[in-house]
Amino acid sequence: MQQQHINQLADKIESLLPPGLKQIKNDFDEKLKKLLQQQLTKMDFVSREEFDIQSKVLARTRQKLELLEKKVAELSQK
Repeated sequence: MQQQHINQLADKIESLLPPGLKQIKNDFDEKLKKLLQQQLTKMDFVSREEFDIQSKVLARTRQKLELLEKKVAELSQK
């Protein structure tokens, strides 16, 4: 996940803190961003571009499979 998105998520969480706790903001920011980065790294995300490419590959593979299934059915009838 991009650092910008992690920073935005950390900022949103931080905005929920009561005013008295904002004194520890810098320490909290650093630890929160590190924790978010660690947890998000464990997840298996792909970019939208990679997802779109794989979707196209899957669609072509599906078409080829359908053609092969038709050919097998035709050969089975003969």
